[in-house]
Amino acid sequence: MEYAIELDAMQLLSKRMQTPASPPPFDKSVSAGFLANLMARLFENRLAAAIRPLGLAPAQFMTLLELWAEEGLTQAELVARLAVEQATMAGTLARMERDGLIERRPHPNDRRAQTLHLTERARALQGPATEAAQAVNARALAGLDPAEQAHFLDLMRGVIGRLQKS
Repeated sequence: MEYAIELDAMQLLSKRMQTPASPPPFDKSVSAGFLANLMARLFENRLAAAIRPLGLAPAQFMTLLELWAEEGLTQAELVARLAVEQATMAGTLARMERDGLIERRPHPNDRRAQTLHLTERARALQGPATEAAQAVNARALAGLDPAEQAHFLDLMRGVIGRLQKS
C-alpha cells in the first residue's frame, strides 16, 4: 500500500514537471489598474449621489465642466477632451438638451458641425454642482495632509499622462 501511495505521488510530481507552471494568482491589492478603477467607480457613485438632487448625472457633470470653462465647443471637441466614445457623448448631449441644459447652434465656419451652449438652467447649476463635487473630493482626501494630497494628485496626473501617450 505504501508503494502505491509513493507511486501516485511520483506520477503527480512527474505530471507537474511536464505541464507549464501556472501563473501566480492575480493580487488586486497591488494592481494599480484595479485600484484606480475601483477608486473611479467609488468617486462616480459618491458624485452621482451628491448631484442627483440637482437633476444631474456624472456624465452630464463632466460635460458641463468643459462647457462652463469654454462655451461653444463642438461634440467632437468634447469627445477629445473627455476621452469618451462619440456615441456616448451623443447620448449624453441628447439627454442634456432634453433636460434643458444645453442648446445646439450652427457652427459659424462648418455647416456640418454644431456648437454647444449652456442654458440659464445649466449656468445656475455651476455653483451647487461644483460644490457637491468638491465635497466628495474633500471627503475622499480627508486622511491626507495638504502636501500628501498635492503629491497624490501629481502622481495620478503622471500616470494618466503616461497612459494617454501609450
